[in-house]
Amino acid sequence: MKLKVKTLDAKAKGDIDLNDDIFGLDPRADILHRVVTWQLEKRRATARPTRERSDVARTGKKFGNQKGGGTARHGSRRAPIFIGGGKAHGARKRDFDPSLNKKVRTLGLKMALSSKAKTDSIVVIDDLAMKDAKTKLLKGQLDKLGFGKTALVIDGDAVNDDFRKASSNLIGVNTLPAAGANVYDILKHDTLVLTRAAVEKLEARFNG
Repeated sequence: MKLKVKTLDAKAKGDIDLNDDIFGLDPRADILHRVVTWQLEKRRATARPTRERSDVARTGKKFGNQKGGGTARHGSRRAPIFIGGGKAHGARKRDFDPSLNKKVRTLGLKMALSSKAKTDSIVVIDDLAMKDAKTKLLKGQLDKLGFGKTALVIDGDAVNDDFRKASSNLIGVNTLPAAGANVYDILKHDTLVLTRAAVEKLEARFNG
């Protein structure tokens, strides 16, 4: 698959060949759904449990006479009514730690990239170098490039620092290094913007 490469000023900068094994697959909704569900579940923290009566390390010995004390007939210090006792009807542990085969995760990422390619929602930029890290200047450049309402910009090893600073105040524009590319973020944005370095890193990631 061949795409035109542009600069941030919307000028042509040659062509680039995208690997059809990565950008030319037929997306499957079931694979994408599985990977997105796995991602969202993985970022949920474990719900911590409370210690109930049977979990508290206190004596269970009856500490008073059954009769004659003038108080209630308590049989254990672990009872919820005492300080240090177990909690009645406490929160249960809920652990969100799903597993998903690595091959399925890899295939899901390829299909997410392919889905953007099939809908012409991929833009390849030569690089993200800017003369001035100004938000107003960058907004004008992005308007010329014709991005959608939301755009995910993926760079090589690290996102260009000037671009990251200039785009941080633009609503709907998010940046990631190539190592952070993931199915959920790719599908969530209208436009996927890749630099030449990002394409190289992604293809090396799958071929390596």
